[in-house]
Amino acid sequence: MAFEGLAERLQGSMKKIKGKGKVSEQDVKEMMREVRLALLEADVNFKVVKQFVKDVRERAVEQEVMESLTPGQQVIKVVNEELTQLLGGEQSKLNTAQKPPTVVMMVGLQGAGKTTTTGKLALHLRKKHNRKPLMAAADIYRPAAIKQLETLGKQLNMPVFSMGDQVSPVEIAQKAVEQAKEEHHDYVLIDTAGRLHVDENLMGELSDIKEATKPDEILLVVDSMTGQDAVNVAESFDEQLGITGVIMTKLDADTRGGAAISVKAVTGKPIKFAGMGEKSDALEPFHPERMASRILGMGDVLSLIEKAQTNVDEDKARELERKMRTNELTFDDFLDQLAQVKDMGPIDELLQMMPGANKMKGMKNLQVDDKQIAHIEAIVKSMTKEERDNPSVLNASRKRRIAQGSGRNIQEVNRLIKQFEEMKKMMKQMTGMQKGKKKGGFKMPFM
Repeated sequence: MAFEGLAERLQGSMKKIKGKGKVSEQDVKEMMREVRLALLEADVNFKVVKQFVKDVRERAVEQEVMESLTPGQQVIKVVNEELTQLLGGEQSKLNTAQKPPTVVMMVGLQGAGKTTTTGKLALHLRKKHNRKPLMAAADIYRPAAIKQLETLGKQLNMPVFSMGDQVSPVEIAQKAVEQAKEEHHDYVLIDTAGRLHVDENLMGELSDIKEATKPDEILLVVDSMTGQDAVNVAESFDEQLGITGVIMTKLDADTRGGAAISVKAVTGKPIKFAGMGEKSDALEPFHPERMASRILGMGDVLSLIEKAQTNVDEDKARELERKMRTNELTFDDFLDQLAQVKDMGPIDELLQMMPGANKMKGMKNLQVDDKQIAHIEAIVKSMTKEERDNPSVLNASRKRRIAQGSGRNIQEVNRLIKQFEEMKKMMKQMTGMQKGKKKGGFKMPFM
């Protein structure tokens, strides 16, 4: 996860002060010294660090904080609020045109993941907002850039506008907007050319596209792993082109995270999306308050709930709840739930969103191997319909057949059956405890 080192350092520095019934200015000073070092090590811009430390220290030693019933927690609250402000304050949504289509220019240097991110953004708009985007291939210089976008379009079942590499990018962008109007697309995402560095030719061409299409958004795609270079690139693009927002890619990697923290403070432009993996749906709206909570070890429950709401079939969940109450749970139900959890993303990442997850024993280095899930699926799929519906019929010879059919050993088969039976008991107890309580929402019993 991004910010891992920073998160550990910040949480460590605040641990000493958190439970204190009385906090002195010296306590705050010592904590802020450690916070300052942690931020600098995370490659946060030194001017940003200086201002952040000053703002927190001033607020943390105010009389109402020092004399409150829980001064230690109040100081942490101040750090959380100031870190949220540093990351952008509140979520910045995409600008939209008064009259469709909304034109979005995707800009950035080569290697930042611009074309891939264009595809991810198109999918996000369709999947989460029920929009109808058109992607435009306006990078005529990079070998195979047009082909890459067309391939992405086929994979995502998304339309791509292209005119080959012998037409000017300005004409391609203009014609794409015209086609979007004719075909009633809500958005046009223009995948522009990048260079290895910011240069006059690149900026001249981008300025011409801007002039010709009057975009509602100019989104700069930057690689968070390049640290302060990402912030410098953002500053250059903003000065010469006037960007409206930033998309940080590879924010799921074990990066120091300084770019994400610095970019808003240095450029004044918000991070609008974060790339959180290689999958086509691994693009998330950037929520400063949630990211601050995750960095400080408070979890990100809202994002976890949103992932569940997107990927969980509520009708199936209600039927599952009924089966749990009546103890009718089958292995087919288990496979169903396993598939839904898999769709939410890597399980170890989901667990990291839980408050205090980093403090749980064994969680820090937890990695849930997708192969383990595949092994479970293989075992269940090697069972007959009768065996999946009624595991009590599973005798020794049936288990041997299942082990052979799934390519697993008999111990793994026995372990899964035992775990399934224990889980059924636990789920029945949980639903029993829920009786009499107000019903609503859905449950994720296999999380």
